[in-house]
Amino acid sequence: MPKTNLLYVITKLELGGAQKQLLSLITHLDKDRYSLFLFTACDGFLADAFLSVPGLKIKRSRFLERPLNPCKDFLAFCQIYNYIKRNKIDIVHTHSSKAGILGRWAARLAGVKVIVHTVHGWSFNDYQVFFYRALFLWLERLAAHFTHKLIVVSEHDKQKGLANRIGNEKKYAIINYGIDYEEFTTQGASIRSQLGINTGDLVVGMISCFKAQKAPQDFIKLASLIHKRLPQVKFLLVGDGILRQDLERSILELGLGSQVILTGWRKDIPRVLQAMDVFVLTSLWEGMPISVLEAMVSSCPVVATNTGSISEVISEGKTGFLVAPGDMLSMSEKAIILLNSRDLRKEIGRQAKDSLGLNFTLTRMIKDSQELYKSIENN
Repeated sequence: MPKTNLLYVITKLELGGAQKQLLSLITHLDKDRYSLFLFTACDGFLADAFLSVPGLKIKRSRFLERPLNPCKDFLAFCQIYNYIKRNKIDIVHTHSSKAGILGRWAARLAGVKVIVHTVHGWSFNDYQVFFYRALFLWLERLAAHFTHKLIVVSEHDKQKGLANRIGNEKKYAIINYGIDYEEFTTQGASIRSQLGINTGDLVVGMISCFKAQKAPQDFIKLASLIHKRLPQVKFLLVGDGILRQDLERSILELGLGSQVILTGWRKDIPRVLQAMDVFVLTSLWEGMPISVLEAMVSSCPVVATNTGSISEVISEGKTGFLVAPGDMLSMSEKAIILLNSRDLRKEIGRQAKDSLGLNFTLTRMIKDSQELYKSIENN
């Protein structure tokens, strides 16, 4: 039986939820059934990890990038179209907003039999100016007409799509993020000393890209509020991005140079989470943040802003705490409650891990994805 040629399109191979899930999917998908292709931008922190996947054919484009650029976007679209035709692609599965629009249109015009898109949080949000929000809404609605399945990672994203007239009920399939539970629960050697953290220090941490959506400046405000009441606490900020210089300036202005540790991007996230006592997320908007799920699997108690789908996994006071976006005073109070009670941290962490059950396992995500492909192909 001939293999199915399956092309994934994603904008950039940075260390984000979309990229990590795609890497897991590509790594574990049935290679006897699928010949795998990937179209993406030239750079990205996870590029080497994708390049190491046996049998994966990768096309890296210098034109595909996140910001809107009509000239480059058109050239990237042409590249995707030609790549599809040249490799006789049977299924195109797009991830991320820019790649989702360009990739699906290229697939449509190239006559691809099956077009699938995964929504990792919608491209539109309430913080955008009216023109861009209206443009992204229109593009999503248009592309949904010829998309066979819209995969969402939470009920919230499904309802948000339907409320904005993007596709109909039958278009949607929910496939939860898949996490390797063993990887995040196996205790390895402590990396606290490597990060400049003493054994007895309490640590509040966050993992995110330094961009407006994640509000990393709020993390620095949070650190300042907690530091005033608990001077011994250290703050671990894992990631990088365009706001790094602004963050470094704020850290110095607030006198937190010895308390806040910027690690840059790291590949040993399970070990980094083991070094944290409390995990926080200060995002202004979200889909389903994989960093929160990974913290929960690691039994690390979470305090997060109540955005997107987070409330689907965080039950207030039982599996974590939620606060309004931007309310760092409330977040500091919740974090301090946890920092002051080791027993409470352990109990919240245990309940958080138990609450996820088997819903977010890697095995389930791979199984659900393969069954979805088969069901569309057979129709």
